[in-house]
Amino acid sequence: MDRENEDILYMREALALAREAAEADEVPVGAVIVYEGRIIARSRNRRETDKLATHHAELLAIEEACRVRGGWRLPDCTLYVTLEPCPMCGGAIVMARLPRVVYGAPDRRGGVFGSAVDFNALSFNHRPEVTGGVLAEECAAVLSDYFRKKR
Repeated sequence: MDRENEDILYMREALALAREAAEADEVPVGAVIVYEGRIIARSRNRRETDKLATHHAELLAIEEACRVRGGWRLPDCTLYVTLEPCPMCGGAIVMARLPRVVYGAPDRRGGVFGSAVDFNALSFNHRPEVTGGVLAEECAAVLSDYFRKKR
């Protein structure tokens, strides 16, 4: 399978998690981490459920992947997330040394891989390869639908 189709496949998995988050009345963001062609971690936003500011989909997936891999570095892994990561999640991505991040919808107000700011333009010791816009319209629609229903 080529990289583009692989990205779509795994983003669909993240989208399913985002939809689960919406059903749980969480901001609908889902994330999966892939290692050697298989998903080793999956999560969705859980801030409201767990009453914890740090329980973003990406952070929870990174924590799970670290447990699975047995260390805090995640070489050879790819993070797929439905929304461009925020500063907190971007920091975790850099610290975990994730080599690749694939996101769906851009976050013009808080995204740190090109929208609001670009972490890769800063002098961090690690810069992941970033692919944005994978299934962007579907990812954005899940968010728009959720917020429309909240209003």
